[in-house]
Amino acid sequence: MPQSCPGFPDKLDGLSRSACIRATMKQKLLSLLCAGAFIGLLAGCVSTVDGRSRAGVPFATDTIESRYERPPAQIFDAAKRVLAHHGTLTADNTINNSLEARVDTRTVWVAVDEVEPKVSRVRTQFRTKGGGGDIHLASEIDKQIALLLK
Repeated sequence: MPQSCPGFPDKLDGLSRSACIRATMKQKLLSLLCAGAFIGLLAGCVSTVDGRSRAGVPFATDTIESRYERPPAQIFDAAKRVLAHHGTLTADNTINNSLEARVDTRTVWVAVDEVEPKVSRVRTQFRTKGGGGDIHLASEIDKQIALLLK
């Protein structure tokens, strides 16, 4: 004997069973919409070190910052060589001294700017395809740039 749906009387014509199915489907649809809204809150826009915005998870740590007593042009050239060695260089912006490259399936941005007359800052940022940060690869690229400067 089929179980009856709470709140709906049993009838011989079977209409109470279809009403129960509709109520269950509404609950599933509502929970699906709530899950979608929750995922939408986690996703957002992330600003990159070259000044643009991309879709991604905003709470992920993805940037390493280092400072060197070198001119920005020398650091920019070292960063370009490191990125070309590890992946494919996709953008080279000499106006704001930023680079963009693809390393494996991830995107990396490197920006070089002068902080003080003899001190330059390098910011390295890694993002995965899904928008998550990858601090380990950012630190590895940053380390490779530092080794090339010595």
